[in-house]
Amino acid sequence: MKNITDYREKHVLVLGLAKSGYETAKLLHRLGAVVTVNDGKDLTDNQDARELKEMGVTVIDKEHPLTLLDTHELIVKNPGIPYHVPLLKEAVSRNIPIITEVELAYQINEGTTIAITGTNGKTTVTSLIGDMFSHSPETGLLSGNIGVVASKVAQTAGPMDTMITELSSFQLMGIRQYKPHIAVITNIYSAHLDYHGTQDDYVQAKMTIFKNQTAEDYLVFNDAQRHLLQDFPVHSQVSYFSPDHETNGAYIIDDHIYFQGEVICSVGQVVLPGKHNLENILASIAVCKLSGITNEAIIATLTTFEGIKHRTQYVATINGVKYYNDSKATNTLATTFALDAFKARVHWLCGGLDRGNGFEDLDHHVGNVERMYIFGETTPKLIAFAQQHAIPYEVCEDVKDAAAKTAHFTQPGQVVLLSPACASWDQYPTYEVRGDEFIQQVKKMG
Repeated sequence: MKNITDYREKHVLVLGLAKSGYETAKLLHRLGAVVTVNDGKDLTDNQDARELKEMGVTVIDKEHPLTLLDTHELIVKNPGIPYHVPLLKEAVSRNIPIITEVELAYQINEGTTIAITGTNGKTTVTSLIGDMFSHSPETGLLSGNIGVVASKVAQTAGPMDTMITELSSFQLMGIRQYKPHIAVITNIYSAHLDYHGTQDDYVQAKMTIFKNQTAEDYLVFNDAQRHLLQDFPVHSQVSYFSPDHETNGAYIIDDHIYFQGEVICSVGQVVLPGKHNLENILASIAVCKLSGITNEAIIATLTTFEGIKHRTQYVATINGVKYYNDSKATNTLATTFALDAFKARVHWLCGGLDRGNGFEDLDHHVGNVERMYIFGETTPKLIAFAQQHAIPYEVCEDVKDAAAKTAHFTQPGQVVLLSPACASWDQYPTYEVRGDEFIQQVKKMG
């Protein structure tokens, strides 16, 4: 960890406790800052808040008083808090800087930084890169939006280590100096417009990942979307990836994976299913080859890595039927990727929170669906969708009931896929809880 003095005696407001706020407050205190944590929730019984108070950190809960801005020079905010809340709007009007904790992580990190963002696939790419590093002598430290607070990991990183950090658009809006040696953008589609307001603002947030890069750095980018770079100054070396044609980075030709003309392995050796995952694999290979990771380490991952939990995750094979958990598919785009990943007949478990959208985006992706198992608020819409496409369907109480019903209709060689295309909040607190219920039911059936 770099022993920086930028925050010594500086009055810093940490907005939002949660996991990142807790770690941020501890780090700033360690760096000599005068720290205040502010959260709208009642923190009376919160153990983290109690610990921070014992360290000398001021904790203010239940409200966001604007008077906090009178005494603080900097705000480090939780990424999920939108900029239109009154406290932040007033901070902007007063020109008080607002950052996210990944900026702190970069400032204290002694090692190399690899940063990954994108609408879909960023967690898989981050995990693939980490796994490839794990098969090599190099040390890769996973952090960021993948679930490990970056500023905590950065405190342990040495000069020879590499931080592999997944970043959301929310986190990227709060960077100033942050400069990864290798930046990755997996893809950019429409998302989080409730937070960003417009698609242009969302794209702008994603593109900040490379804004500070120089000619010694690399940007790994989806070749199919290279047109998106036209409106942004790129000072780094761009390495494109494509599953469809040769490009200057990682690509596939004749069922073989290449990087800059060198054969890495055959597509047949890859165990992770789906064309979208081939894109994730190509992005990961590009990063690792640029990082000096050997082909042997890369192949060791490609022949064993079966996926991230809740993301087209293989669960079990029962009576010749393969079960996959894709509970993370909380929108129709993610479900198109999952449905397209299988050539076998699919028994599709779908439904959840009704956000007002339709399912017409799936019209051209259900040709191999054998039967639908429908649950949640969107049941009427999905029944209409099934009828429109002449797909047999079962109405189910929840995911557990849907998984159990598949046993009555499946045949060996077929696939059962939980890919809801909807958020979970009508019946489950998170998509993880929904996916775990599916896994538990499948294991009971086995």
